[in-house]
Amino acid sequence: MKRLTIMIGICFFLSITSLSPVMAEEQDNKQLTEEAKAALLLERDSGKVLYEKNAHEKLPPASMTKIMTLLLIMEALENEVIALEEEITISENAASMGGSQVFLAAGEVMTVEDLIKAVAVASGNDASVALAERIAGSEKAFVQMMNDRVEQLQLENSHFENASGLPAKNHYTTAYDMGMIAKELLKYEEIVEYTSIYEDYLRKGEENEFWLVNTNKLVHFSPYVDGLKTGYTSEAKYCLTATAKKDDMRVVSVVMGAENTKVRNAMTMNLIDYAFNQYEPEKLYDKGEKVADLTLLHAKDDQYNVVTSEPISLLHEKGNKQPEQSKSEVQIDDDFDTLPIKKGEKVGTLIIKQADEIVHQSDLHVEKEINKADYMTLFKRSIAYITKYSE
Repeated sequence: MKRLTIMIGICFFLSITSLSPVMAEEQDNKQLTEEAKAALLLERDSGKVLYEKNAHEKLPPASMTKIMTLLLIMEALENEVIALEEEITISENAASMGGSQVFLAAGEVMTVEDLIKAVAVASGNDASVALAERIAGSEKAFVQMMNDRVEQLQLENSHFENASGLPAKNHYTTAYDMGMIAKELLKYEEIVEYTSIYEDYLRKGEENEFWLVNTNKLVHFSPYVDGLKTGYTSEAKYCLTATAKKDDMRVVSVVMGAENTKVRNAMTMNLIDYAFNQYEPEKLYDKGEKVADLTLLHAKDDQYNVVTSEPISLLHEKGNKQPEQSKSEVQIDDDFDTLPIKKGEKVGTLIIKQADEIVHQSDLHVEKEINKADYMTLFKRSIAYITKYSE
């Protein structure tokens, strides 16, 4: 009996010691964001989720709403709806916004670029609404664009009621959705030129000069953090969607519902450090890299470059290389009857496979706008075609 007891004790000890590394890792991961209501960590270029906690729980985002606002602003710049040097006259409505603001005055004129700084650095609600009104005609119409974009991104747990994040009924998102919106925004790599600014000025040298100080202090204290957006209301508590880049690896972290900024920032750095310590990327494509040609007989030019819409990487744990060589497959859409096709418009899909399994998909764009050929061009092209194949 005594021998049986000893054997049981040894087996129990061995089972505990063999499981303890896994249990310890799971426990450590739980402690990364122990004091957050919800959290998410992903690598931007692969889209791989590295950590999540209550990631699909609907919560108020506060000013993290402005990540979607900034996404629509960057898309408007790309589509030449607005330009950085364009001057906007501030409306009474925009000037009346409460909460965090840069104290824009009704009738004041400010450039699009300065308003972007006001949103990205100082979280200006008034600047957000001024840009929303310029892009869509009204904040209400802009909010409809925000919710349309939610649907396009196939996000199921977000709905917006304003462009600023001020408290409103039926205004919510999740840590997962916020991460996906941030991932989309970071396709525009120039956005971090604004979100990484720690301090700057509006109306510099004028009597009403305004000092912009970034609400995300991590851009000042971390060598890797260069964005993205903080948020706070009494209901939402302290929130932060951050991004950091080290070498070729960019990560996005989301922390929602922290009790104070110190705890929020500490949990954010826990996530970022975990990502950089545990994983490394395998770079496949840069943004804007040519992957195919597109030839349309009824287009102005003979051929157009098809390019990647974002940087693309695969991710693996440090020390564990990819088990299978990745393969790329380009699928070009076949519905090009209607021209023009705008620069940045989707014309196909880049599919990355490993062992015949799809591990990543990304939209492909045309490098420049495709316009319809005029009749003379079509005539000359037809003659050349007939001559070539009649010889």
